[in-house]
Amino acid sequence: MESFQRKLWSENHKKLSNCILNPDLHESAVELFLHLHALLFSSQLTHSQLITLEDELFNDITEEALRKYPVKTPGTKNSIVWHLWHTTRIEDMTMNTLVHNDDQILFSGDWYNKLKVDFMHSGNGMSEEEVGELSSRINIDALLAYRLEVGRKTREIISSMIPGQLKEALDPARLQKLEDQGAVKQEEGWLLDYWGKKTKAGLVLMPASRHNFVHLNKSIRIKQKYQKRKEQ
Repeated sequence: MESFQRKLWSENHKKLSNCILNPDLHESAVELFLHLHALLFSSQLTHSQLITLEDELFNDITEEALRKYPVKTPGTKNSIVWHLWHTTRIEDMTMNTLVHNDDQILFSGDWYNKLKVDFMHSGNGMSEEEVGELSSRINIDALLAYRLEVGRKTREIISSMIPGQLKEALDPARLQKLEDQGAVKQEEGWLLDYWGKKTKAGLVLMPASRHNFVHLNKSIRIKQKYQKRKEQ
């Protein structure tokens, strides 16, 4: 994606923010979300001919670059695989449990075992040792497959919603379910409080869209800096 395409994505996200709570514009909001969401995942998700942010990230990248930790990039020192895992975990939690009142894909699809890491939380508040362990151990093929499954389920959930549902507040019992599952580290309970203040639309606008956009752009900057150093 070129810089103008990123700018257009952000402009369209603002449009989504302006219409998502209006039941009369529900179908337009869902359609716009699905368009923006597709650009954050591999083009395999929708079999699109468009080059997505994830496509750009994985174009001509090495496993070494994906796993490298720590990195020296403004705003992060975490590896690319950490960013992909973190955003996918949060989308899984918020869309499947908080919005849809269902099990996380992590559990229903046995991805916890397939990913080959011992962390089931969001990734917030991890120590350097923990990030290093995840970066070196995670099964990258499984991570990409997990991302696709989470992305597909998100699209099913949002497509099935009816006008007015996006304005709904979250059920506190669903937040408690995430807490009981260890979805966030104990010292990172602020994240559950943050989610709890959101409507379902608020979760669509951040974890399921903007949050992915931010972390993919960070990952692309990590890749570019890594490649530049290799060329020197």
